[in-house]
Amino acid sequence: MRFIYPIDLTEVADPPTERGFAVTFPDLPEAITWGDDRAEALINAVDCLEEALAARIKSRQELPQPSPAGGRRGIAPGSLIGAKAALYLAMKEAGVRPAELARRMGSDRGAVNRLLDPAHASKPAQFDAAFAALGKRLVVSVESAA
Repeated sequence: MRFIYPIDLTEVADPPTERGFAVTFPDLPEAITWGDDRAEALINAVDCLEEALAARIKSRQELPQPSPAGGRRGIAPGSLIGAKAALYLAMKEAGVRPAELARRMGSDRGAVNRLLDPAHASKPAQFDAAFAALGKRLVVSVESAA
């Protein structure tokens, strides 16, 4: 599972008041952000992506697979939201609800709900235990940010 979503970065110029860059995510139509310059728009895009994924996890909606970049820049969420999204998808794929995952982990449902809660600062060992209970493992990789 990779969560690198392509964006459309569009320069907006509506003189004399509106100038900047708009960012949209073709795979997440609700994710739209803005920046006064290109750098600010790209920083805001990460936050926007995280908020869109978090909202979908919280409301138990589908997380779309990223479409091919087709030459567009890709944006990835931070590692914490990425891990929560991966766990959410792994649970859906396995047909495992939070109560069942908690049972498999020898934990309580609240602990699993916190792992899925975008606002909770979950620890890596908790993710390791959850993925192991699903017969999976979380692998971290480092790529060029360009």
